[in-house]
Amino acid sequence: MRQDFQMLRRIVAATVEAMGYELVGVEFHPRPGNALLRVYIDGENGITLDDCQQVSHQLSGVLDVEDPIAGPYTLEISSPGLDRPLFEAKHFARFAGAVVRIQLREPLDGRRKLVGHLLGMRGDDVVIASSDGQEWEVPLERIEKARLVPQL
Repeated sequence: MRQDFQMLRRIVAATVEAMGYELVGVEFHPRPGNALLRVYIDGENGITLDDCQQVSHQLSGVLDVEDPIAGPYTLEISSPGLDRPLFEAKHFARFAGAVVRIQLREPLDGRRKLVGHLLGMRGDDVVIASSDGQEWEVPLERIEKARLVPQL
């Protein structure tokens, strides 16, 4: 399954980047009857509905030809939004100083959910600090989901 996802991600990345957009991340949720493929894109001036429609049209055509997903699926193109998802080490480094919410695949110190200030990367670990000063080093592969917490 991991290899299939990597192939799907390569197809999506090649298409999105060829159109001049940044691929922020890809989520694939296989479900009985109808899977969900969610693609987050960004651009220098942000993302409009028209940008999402253009990428959706182009990517749909490429996915129809390449056919990397067995069965029916829904394609969703989205901007990262204020609660931007973080997928890669470079994202965690880029947004150091921001407040993040992280959900882990398995507990760390008895917790699966962490909220704190993102300190950046230390080797292959994401480093965050809670408001009371507790610091966690989380291996990137143990993170299930991570998002910025909007500061309004």
